[in-house]
Amino acid sequence: MASLLPFFQWCDSSWLGTTIRNSPFLFPVIEMFHLFALTILLGTTLILSLRLLGVMFPRQAFPELATSLRPWNLWSLAVMLSTGFLLFTSEAVKCYGNDSFRAKMLLLFTALLFRFTLYPKLTRNWGKLAAGLSLVLWFSVGLAGRAIGFLG
Repeated sequence: MASLLPFFQWCDSSWLGTTIRNSPFLFPVIEMFHLFALTILLGTTLILSLRLLGVMFPRQAFPELATSLRPWNLWSLAVMLSTGFLLFTSEAVKCYGNDSFRAKMLLLFTALLFRFTLYPKLTRNWGKLAAGLSLVLWFSVGLAGRAIGFLG
């Protein structure tokens, strides 16, 4: 199996990674947008999950609520992924050996795969299962991301 280290080194030494890393304000500003997008993503996920669990908006049809929150959910996901890539480029080599980074990437991949494949089908007949899995996956992505700076 080929090592991903050359890719991580390339990202780390790229113009983009170097610029972000050497700037006193770029990393914190990008991280602010990243965390704000994560907050919106988790918020919309929580609202939809609480609806599926019957705790919130019991009279509103789930498809209607999901449709109204979809733009917020998708835009926050797009901002989170793009800012996450920018943050990654500025510390890619550090991330290479970080177990929390690996866990976050695995959880993120799983959450995205679940969101765009099984989730829409499960909400029809297995709403509580869909809600629980969605909450566990997305909050785990957030927790693993937080652990990157503290755990190796």
